[in-house]
Amino acid sequence: MATLKEGDKAPDFTAKDQNGKTVSLADYKGKNVILYFYPKDDTPGCTAESCDFRDNYQSLLSKGFEVIGVSTDDEKSHKKFETKYSLPFTLIADNEKQIVEAYGVWVEKNMYGKQYMGTARTTFIIDAGGTITHLINKVDTKNSSQQVLDLIK
Repeated sequence: MATLKEGDKAPDFTAKDQNGKTVSLADYKGKNVILYFYPKDDTPGCTAESCDFRDNYQSLLSKGFEVIGVSTDDEKSHKKFETKYSLPFTLIADNEKQIVEAYGVWVEKNMYGKQYMGTARTTFIIDAGGTITHLINKVDTKNSSQQVLDLIK
């Protein structure tokens, strides 16, 4: 569960994307941003979520949104993921876990009775002024872009 809430200022970050380019949230000032956090490249849920954003990318762009994916995988993993699924948007490599920590989505998880730390699948909708306008904690991986579109009508 993210510690940030609607109305909060989105924490700025600077990190490398899948092409090794340095990207900051500040680069998107003046634009609406869909910032989605996902656990791992090329896993079933994360692939479904990313491909849904890909398939609806043009309609999100036409509504004035940029899409940015963030996971703790490295640039090389992101590049393979982007290439394999023709993802048209920026994927941020947060292998230092600074962004997931800042957004409060680095959490204790439980699978098969084993506890571990991981990324909580969460989507933040950030307005052109850098304020979080919507927060999706229960992401429907196959309909993630529709969840966003339903909120921004």
